[in-house]
Amino acid sequence: MESKDWLVNDRGKCIDCEIANNWQWSAKKYRLYRFLTDIEDIIDRTPAEQELLQEIRPLVRRLLTSSDWLQGEYLEPDPKLGWSVLTLYDEIDFPLTIQTVAWLPGQVSPIHNHGTWGIVALISGAEKNILWQRSGDREYPNRIDPVEEKILEPGDIISFTADAIHSVEAISFEPSISFNIYGETDYKNRFEFNSATHSAENF
Repeated sequence: MESKDWLVNDRGKCIDCEIANNWQWSAKKYRLYRFLTDIEDIIDRTPAEQELLQEIRPLVRRLLTSSDWLQGEYLEPDPKLGWSVLTLYDEIDFPLTIQTVAWLPGQVSPIHNHGTWGIVALISGAEKNILWQRSGDREYPNRIDPVEEKILEPGDIISFTADAIHSVEAISFEPSISFNIYGETDYKNRFEFNSATHSAENF
């Protein structure tokens, strides 16, 4: 099955994106340090969030295609928590966090945004992303409604603007493992949402 690239905007709309052709890439190994430098250069010259994501998605695909070690670089999910996070890179005063995340089958995340842009590339397993949009009024300012669902399979990449809201469910019979990269988090605008009580809390 052909891999997909998607962009989820602040309104919960999922947009199909074109995948860059492999012929644009050098045959030389693409190392993590080069990836980080390329991302920093993109951030410095590209203030618009959606344009930034458009430039970074192909580099994520190139890194995962070129760096076989990343396919197995994760922690087994904690049986009590149902998930695990392995931080691959997190430097003070550097606006990037890179990690692999593993979910046990059937685990469901809270409904949340990230307070920054993010890109998730699925390595193995399968995940269902439920996308939400803000629909609050004076009585329920934190109300959200579901917009659509997207199933991620290995090779798929989904990117999110800072206020894109989603929840994730691991739907395969094996752990779902993803490679995740995030920009600098604005914690005052990072929330978990409860669709039943119309509440939102910082986390």
